[in-house]
Amino acid sequence: MTYDGLKKILARFSKARVLVIGDLILDEFIWGKAERISPEAPVPVVWAQSQSYMPGGASNVANNISSLGGVVSLCGVVGEDANAEVLLDKLRVRGVDCGAVVVDVERPTTVKTRIIAAHQQMVRVDWEKTDKISPHMTDMMVRAIEKKIDAIDALVIEDYGKGVVTPALLQRVISLARRHKKIITVDPKVEHFSYYKGVTAMTPNEKEASAGSGVKIACDADVDRAGRKLLKTLQCAGVLVTLGEKGMKLFQRDRVAHIPTFAQEVFDVSGAGDTVISVFTLALASGLPMLDAAKISNVAAGIVVGKVGVAVVTPDEILDGWKRLKGRLA
Repeated sequence: MTYDGLKKILARFSKARVLVIGDLILDEFIWGKAERISPEAPVPVVWAQSQSYMPGGASNVANNISSLGGVVSLCGVVGEDANAEVLLDKLRVRGVDCGAVVVDVERPTTVKTRIIAAHQQMVRVDWEKTDKISPHMTDMMVRAIEKKIDAIDALVIEDYGKGVVTPALLQRVISLARRHKKIITVDPKVEHFSYYKGVTAMTPNEKEASAGSGVKIACDADVDRAGRKLLKTLQCAGVLVTLGEKGMKLFQRDRVAHIPTFAQEVFDVSGAGDTVISVFTLALASGLPMLDAAKISNVAAGIVVGKVGVAVVTPDEILDGWKRLKGRLA
């Protein structure tokens, strides 16, 4: 793929319509300095200087898709609280359609608070309820998805294991999407692997691929066995295993392709998986072959891990990164 070819592909992202389903998370960041140890306990004292918020979880996938020019809708669950307003306001400003987000008065909006000093994460505090959503909330989500299904090209299932993506929801949503011949991609959680059967593609990391396939991964050959087993068992068109500093491996029925890492510097891996599935899905929805989609998502992931905090990438950043590869992934 040439630089000019990639530029044309990224321009097509603006016509791709994607619905993201999953666990909605508000990421809170408290930024400060740590210059002494507390007299109360052997821990740093962080002098807080600023505070910021970013969409996380499935919200970050929607944010990534929007930053890349895609038309994106979001379906998930928030609480009836101030954090929900912060999260939804952040998303709407970024052009994300939140019309399919439902409110559960029995659950708080999931919030992850990270305290960071001198680019180093000191601690994370999670506020969440991870019980499975009720059948009523599942029905509300499915009805919202049914209203969107004809107007989308692809559906992303972003499963963070917070209780929203249940087996009951997966069965109904995957069946609905397959009937309407939509692309279905999944960022999986191990406990739900058996319910992903029949999706278009999934993007597990090495640990998830190992647990989902039952193959203990100790070498490259083990990765191959795990990927092939997942591909066969779940009857996917593709399994893209992310391998950190070792890059990625794409498993399809007729090929296995290794894609070397693009990352130059790694500051924070938060949200890298969100970026992979966002770019991968947009590329598939734009008509790209799966291998080309994987290559572009690899470049995007290499860029986002070089940023502090949960971040997104832009088409210009991907183009710049591709140019720096000098044909190594072409």
